[in-house]
Amino acid sequence: MENLLGALALSVTDLALAGVTAAAGTSTSGAAALVVLSTAPGLSVTELGRRVGLSQPAAARMVDALQRAGLVERHDTPTRAVAVELTRDGTAAAEHILGARGGRLTDLTRSLEPAERVVLAGLLDKLLAGVYQQVRDAERVCRLCDRAACIAGDQVCPIGAAYRKAAGDDG
Repeated sequence: MENLLGALALSVTDLALAGVTAAAGTSTSGAAALVVLSTAPGLSVTELGRRVGLSQPAAARMVDALQRAGLVERHDTPTRAVAVELTRDGTAAAEHILGARGGRLTDLTRSLEPAERVVLAGLLDKLLAGVYQQVRDAERVCRLCDRAACIAGDQVCPIGAAYRKAAGDDG
């Protein structure tokens, strides 16, 4: 079973990221940064890097590339940190990234019957809660998430729920 899960995980990643990088015209980290900034504008380069899994120097190089492409702007803050925000083109790219990612994954799940989709959703909630227990970084796990889709209707974000549970257990 674990081998099948691994094969599926890699294949789903390949499908999702192929659409993401093509839609953004940038690296996977750059695409993730655009999505993160679409819901958290004004992050520092260091914090943005943390959320997408890059060191501060690598994050600075990524932001440089995104700025050269006209997708982000840097703004000085009262502290030493520099805030990073999306440009209009960056906002459009983030929306395009989420659409491309979602489209590929929607195509994949169309092979399931409606009842199977319900079962899969429950299993994904459990697996994502387990991922959070191992990673302990909701922002990093959700770096390419369509946050609005995650909480649409009466849905509860499984990563947010795991984070709240851990915070309650820890304090």
